[in-house]
Amino acid sequence: MIAATKTKIAPGRLLIDGQWFDGATEFDTINPATGDVLTQIASASAEDVDRAVVAARRAFEDRSGAWRKLSASERGRLIWKLADLVEKNIDELAELETLDNGKPIFESRYVDMPMVIDVLRYYAGWATKIHGETVNTFETAFTYTLREPVGVVGMIVPWNFPLLLASWKLGPALACGNTVVWKPASQTSLTTLRFGELAVEAGVPAGVLNIVTGPGEVGRAMVRHPGIEKIAFTGSTEVGKEIMRGAADSLKRITLELGGKSPNIVFADSDIDNAVKGAITGIFYGKGEVCNAGSRLFVESKVQDEFLEKLAVRAAKMRPADPLDPKTRMGAIVSQEQMQTVLGYIEAGKKEGAKLVAGGNRVSVDGGKGFFVEPTIFRDVRNDMKIAREEIFGPVLAILSFNDLDEVIEKANQNEYGLASAVWTRDIKKAHYVSRRLKAGTVWINTYGLMDASLPFGGYKSSGFGRELGARALEHYTETKSVWLNMG
Repeated sequence: MIAATKTKIAPGRLLIDGQWFDGATEFDTINPATGDVLTQIASASAEDVDRAVVAARRAFEDRSGAWRKLSASERGRLIWKLADLVEKNIDELAELETLDNGKPIFESRYVDMPMVIDVLRYYAGWATKIHGETVNTFETAFTYTLREPVGVVGMIVPWNFPLLLASWKLGPALACGNTVVWKPASQTSLTTLRFGELAVEAGVPAGVLNIVTGPGEVGRAMVRHPGIEKIAFTGSTEVGKEIMRGAADSLKRITLELGGKSPNIVFADSDIDNAVKGAITGIFYGKGEVCNAGSRLFVESKVQDEFLEKLAVRAAKMRPADPLDPKTRMGAIVSQEQMQTVLGYIEAGKKEGAKLVAGGNRVSVDGGKGFFVEPTIFRDVRNDMKIAREEIFGPVLAILSFNDLDEVIEKANQNEYGLASAVWTRDIKKAHYVSRRLKAGTVWINTYGLMDASLPFGGYKSSGFGRELGARALEHYTETKSVWLNMG
């Protein structure tokens, strides 16, 4: 039975200049596990976006304002306080994330929210360490560089990791001294709005953090707005291209973390049991709604039958169930629309001749109206099949076989995406050789999906450009100014 929520969910409003406002219209946010309406969320208009940008610009430019008066050390303490408030309210935030997204509460509570806290604390520490350098030029000159914030940052965040991916952008943006206009995905606004309340409680100055909820047009208004200097976007490659085109007129700085079709390569000399566990995690964590999901599994032919047998046994244990049950490991697809997309890819795989060995169906949990799909595995997949070429963003695994090293590297790279990858082998030389030749922003060796706030993340090719996390992310939120003093 689907458990009742413990959290009372108020209607969502817009946060602009430190105040909460109603939108001109509202839209429903749906619980994917039941199909029921959780609450109504305000839909921002272009005028609301403009008010938010004006507030953010005023907070950034006002030399006598509260944000400008904060030292780097004080900014760091403020970001740390936000992390403390997330930690204090972690159970509530995790439940809201699960109710809105459909992911298992185990993931929200013990993976996503702890990393939000970790990321905020990591960038809180960076606030006092962003500085320029002196440069030796001529004897008659004193030359140095300054690192300055870019200004107003527009954050456009997807629905698969609503608060986590927001923290990847918000942490460095605030640490560097920028102000922010934040648009969450319309499917998953609840944790964003609760975080906004925590920001007000923490004492974030008015205008520094503004939240505008609504459909894609809200994001387009942000991209078009001349008062925003940078857009930080995570989402589909198609929308990423649209943002690039829209940002061209104002020459906005943009970072894009886009789609993926990540190869997960298992060699015969690997620890097969661990590789099976890694393959399950790689594709079925987060219901497969993960940009770096290991959705193309390459298995060396000589161990393929053994591997598939063990994989099917593990997959069969991952039955979709109530996301609020702590034992659940497969939750609900985020929306009915996304569920239909996933089911459409499953049908495409059947029609193109891939062999379905597990799953493939929509599931009814307790006779409800939720959006559940079985963990699905295809074998005998070719690289030119739709399920091997396109990002499905659901619990669907395509298994391809290979016979030698160079063959699998070539096949792995034959895709427009280049976000992540993995290699499973006991041969460390082989692991490093393959890692160097894979065209991907991340390569995991004998593991899958591990991340840390200090390690940069981003993609090659159609998976976007720029890096989030780590010190590299700070470069995207600052400008470098050179200063030359003539001492002759």
